[in-house]
Amino acid sequence: MTKLLIVATGNPGKLREMQTYLADSDWELTLKPEELEIEETGDTFAANACLKASQVAQATGSWAIADDSGLQVDALQGAPGVYSARYGKTDSDRIARLLKELGDTPNRQAQFVCAVAIARPDGIIALQSEGYCRGEILHAPRGHGGFGYDPVFYVPETHLTFAEMTPEVKRSVSHRGKAFVDLLQKLPHLNNNY
Repeated sequence: MTKLLIVATGNPGKLREMQTYLADSDWELTLKPEELEIEETGDTFAANACLKASQVAQATGSWAIADDSGLQVDALQGAPGVYSARYGKTDSDRIARLLKELGDTPNRQAQFVCAVAIARPDGIIALQSEGYCRGEILHAPRGHGGFGYDPVFYVPETHLTFAEMTPEVKRSVSHRGKAFVDLLQKLPHLNNNY
């Protein structure tokens, strides 16, 4: 039996990405109603993911899934963090601000974090997971794939930035990929309680 899962986003790209991760599950994913806007007021990625999943579930009366993710840079005390998407108007603005704030700092260590939450139709959070990908911030962008900070986020074990990776490689090492691997291990328990 196919079960409906509302994705708490208006972004078709994020819907496709989640559909890829959950392709082997018996959940059918669909975008949230366009008019439903959720303000991200949480101070952690997990809080924002739970907030979005819970509010969309309550508003639609369906199960809902949401994620929140961003970049934490060690030398910037974890910034941009939950403000990653609001660090500038465009991806190039955000990268330029990040590189300017880091300057010549030798400590370029950083991590991408992704939190995922699934809420029951009543808004109660049924499942949560988190994934992390450690790396470092380059002095200049490399690669043309991906989005956001991908061109400056370098993963040493792959010798590539996120922007240089194939989608398959990125899925296997990324914070979002790891969060969904964790989530998929927990899904069978949820299916029994659907």
